Amino acid sequence: MSAPDLDPHFTPLPDTPSGPPPAQDHQADVAAVADHVHAVVSLLRELDFGETPPSAVYRAGGEQHDAAV
Repeated sequence: MSAPDLDPHFTPLPDTPSGPPPAQDHQADVAAVADHVHAVVSLLRELDFGETPPSAVYRAGGEQHDAAV
């Protein structure tokens, strides 16, 4: 799954912003963060977990510790 790079025009400002007006490069900053998040999520989707069971199977405290202290 590939998507085009996000650009500042892809991240519109809200109709009624609250607080001080955003900086001039606000849209560019938002687009850069969204592009980074998209890159990280794409990388995570490519990971092969193979035989790793889902987290619901894990039971905390169920390990056996055999080491002598």
